[in-house]
Amino acid sequence: MLESLLGVQALAFVLILTRLAGLVAVAPALGETAIPARIRALLAFFIAVLVYPMAAPAYDFDGLSMPGFIALVAQEALIGLFIGVLGRIALAALNTAGTVIAFQSGLAAAQSFDPSQGAQGALLGRFLTLLGVTLIFISGLHHVFIEACAMSFKVFPPADPIMLGDIARLMIDQVAGSFALALQLSAPFIAYGLLFNIALGIIARLMPQLQIFFIALPANILVGFMLMLFTLSTIMMWFLSRFEDTMFSFVGAG
Repeated sequence: MLESLLGVQALAFVLILTRLAGLVAVAPALGETAIPARIRALLAFFIAVLVYPMAAPAYDFDGLSMPGFIALVAQEALIGLFIGVLGRIALAALNTAGTVIAFQSGLAAAQSFDPSQGAQGALLGRFLTLLGVTLIFISGLHHVFIEACAMSFKVFPPADPIMLGDIARLMIDQVAGSFALALQLSAPFIAYGLLFNIALGIIARLMPQLQIFFIALPANILVGFMLMLFTLSTIMMWFLSRFEDTMFSFVGAG
């Protein structure tokens, strides 16, 4: 059988590395595209070495064939990608909030390529995403994510089949929670944009000969920057708190 040719330890390490490689490839902070692929591969390798003593006993290779091993590799890669995508969805709340803020502040035209999203996006969304990744490292939350890597072998035991229905439900809940968080983070700017545009509409009706929207555009940007100055720390602290709750809930599940 396959285990007699390659060895039980080697097979277990390959499967552990497969799960962690999929996780690190898409995880927030650890899997950013700005980090070279070789560095991410080495990171996945070293994490696999660390968690090997705890995770290896969970694998059973009795009578394992090549098709069965390939199925295990696919399952481990899927689990790793799923956990990494959960963290990536939580980080995407900052990008969504930045896009909403940009529209309300008159900065929607300021676009740049966002590698984390793989598409053009508002510059404020890119700024908040980079700031969020930086604060994750500064606050040490990347350690919690690494702990979640280890606990994933208890939450998703290798011997158990993947519950696709539960995974789909969890993904939907995570996306809904991320969008709700984005609206909460950008709520002051939504309220400001609504009041500002109502006021402009009233002034335009009272003074139709005045090009009020051209005059008010610089004021809209200025007030938006001032509001960002007063709320940025609160926005990031709120995001870090929710991101921490997401990671700790996963770790606590183990």
